[in-house]
Amino acid sequence: MTDPADPAADPVRRWRRLVDTGTAVLLDGFHALKHAVRFGADVPVAVTADREAALALADDLAPDVRGPLAALLAQVPRATYEALVPRPHPTAVAALAVRPPREANLAALARGPRRAPVVVLDNPRNLGNAGAVIRLAAGFGATGVVTTGTLDPWHPTVVRGGAGLHFATAVERLDVEELPPGPVFALDPEGDDLRAVRLPDDAVLAFGSERAGLSAALRARADHLLALPMRPQVSSYNLATSVAMTLYHWSTTGFGEPA
Repeated sequence: MTDPADPAADPVRRWRRLVDTGTAVLLDGFHALKHAVRFGADVPVAVTADREAALALADDLAPDVRGPLAALLAQVPRATYEALVPRPHPTAVAALAVRPPREANLAALARGPRRAPVVVLDNPRNLGNAGAVIRLAAGFGATGVVTTGTLDPWHPTVVRGGAGLHFATAVERLDVEELPPGPVFALDPEGDDLRAVRLPDDAVLAFGSERAGLSAALRARADHLLALPMRPQVSSYNLATSVAMTLYHWSTTGFGEPA
């Protein structure tokens, strides 16, 4: 019999204890939890205001992880669920995961030979854009996403935008001088046309901030400057769009087999 005095017996007490550690990652919504479980995240606690509906979603959209989700999800009153999260999700599902050790991510980024590029966001400003990029990178099988500057790539808003796919690729914040090995291809309006360049699988693909572009340090570190095709008088693309275009180009010119 479970001891009711044990915090592990009560998902809400366990949730609050994990939050107090400062290392828990909020998985906001069914899809974030689904992806995290699918890619091997350590998820100590998951709650929902409607367990039957959540498991029906699993039956329809993620039967491969239906069993683990059924074992994880604890039903709590809706008011309790809403008190645990900053912004209730339409699926009324939330979970806390353990952030992967920094050492493991750094090892994944440095390991060679690399079969897929690393994406670098140089001093990004928009949390939602960063999350969208991580989701893209995971979809293309990129080795990882690195941010420079002050933005925390594990901020809850970034994780929400990434739909739990932080656990499908290596995500870390580094200084420019700490970037992983490999030729650096930096996106810049003055660069060579991307369409004329073959991107190798070990490329480091660097994108400047939404307002300022590439920093002086990143520009100096770049081996090649590349430009995206763009109609005259159009100022720029959204950051996530730029990353998507570049990764798609890599997928048609490099794209090694998954490791």
